Amino acid sequence: MCLTAETAEIACLVGAGDRVVGVPGTARRPPEAREKARVGGFTTFRLDRILALEPDLVLAFSDLQRDVVAELIGAGATVLCTNQRSVDDVLRTILLIGGALGREDQARAVVADMRDEITQVREYSSIWPDRPRVYFEEWPEPMIAGIRWVSELIEIAGGRDVFAELRDKPSARDRVIDADEVVRRDPDIILASWCGKPVDVPAIVARPGWAGITAVDHGRIHEIDGGDILSPGPSLMVGLRRIHELIQTAQASA
Repeated sequence: MCLTAETAEIACLVGAGDRVVGVPGTARRPPEAREKARVGGFTTFRLDRILALEPDLVLAFSDLQRDVVAELIGAGATVLCTNQRSVDDVLRTILLIGGALGREDQARAVVADMRDEITQVREYSSIWPDRPRVYFEEWPEPMIAGIRWVSELIEIAGGRDVFAELRDKPSARDRVIDADEVVRRDPDIILASWCGKPVDVPAIVARPGWAGITAVDHGRIHEIDGGDILSPGPSLMVGLRRIHELIQTAQASA
């Protein structure tokens, strides 16, 4: 049983997809994950529906799922809940889940492929003379800057996270920022992914004082699919490629 999209993706990629009996409604990678029984959303689950599937192991993620995890444990289920926050954490999580599923070799292969791609992107961008300033917005009201793995992906892709000092803050409430501070730091690129809510680019442009931000002035505001950047699993490589592409385009037009 997988309670998040990335745990479902990991299970499938390490060759245990046939053993997955349920997934959240957000699961969409790989395609086979979409065929599994749906048991709820990221924080809202039907305990009876999960237990009816009689899972031997439930895979969960983060403190945001602590309530359902506690209920499942109370009901006698075996739960493995990870709390990855960095890119390295994500790689270790894949190895941990792979090991728990008896698919250690397959998990190592997935991680090796991800490490190779990370190295290639980092080496490619390392020769750029300039590293554009990038602001990533995880939520608009209040404004929340990106979590650690997002900040790290921005740097791997060749950018400079303008709020890099917040990457050590695991809680979203500790990454709340002031709109005027974004103006002061003047990002060259604005990336946004609003946790399942469509990004309203015109609303960002219309924020008081933001017209003078370089990213706004040059039309460099881009939505990143949440499944590609906010789901801490293998699909982060899709987000990395997208960010790298956007930074490279900004470099070429500078």
